Amino acid sequence: MNTYGFEKLVVWQDARQLCLIVYKVTKEFPKDEIFGITSQIRRAGISITCNIAEGTSRWSQKEKIRFIEIAYGSLMEVLNCAILALDLEYLSEDNYNQIREKIDQISYKLSNLKKSFENKNGED
Repeated sequence: MNTYGFEKLVVWQDARQLCLIVYKVTKEFPKDEIFGITSQIRRAGISITCNIAEGTSRWSQKEKIRFIEIAYGSLMEVLNCAILALDLEYLSEDNYNQIREKIDQISYKLSNLKKSFENKNGED
């Protein structure tokens, strides 16, 4: 079985872990939120991993950068939803801190990945 390039990226692995954490903690959210914040934060978490995978598979550096920017936007969407979930007392302080720590790690790594693509941008 092949291992694709995105699977080797630590940032994708971290985003995958964040997505799993989000799914785990949202199981405890109120059932009447299934089409609200639960769905929103889950879709945003999935979007991070999908955009890293799709972006790194693109040929042009410009396209790669764009998908990493989209992944970053989705990361901020997860953060926003986590803050709201904490405010609504759907998330414990511990779960929020776990999510926030993972977001900080991913944010830093996405920024570095984007910079690496920008440095190669003249090679298109």
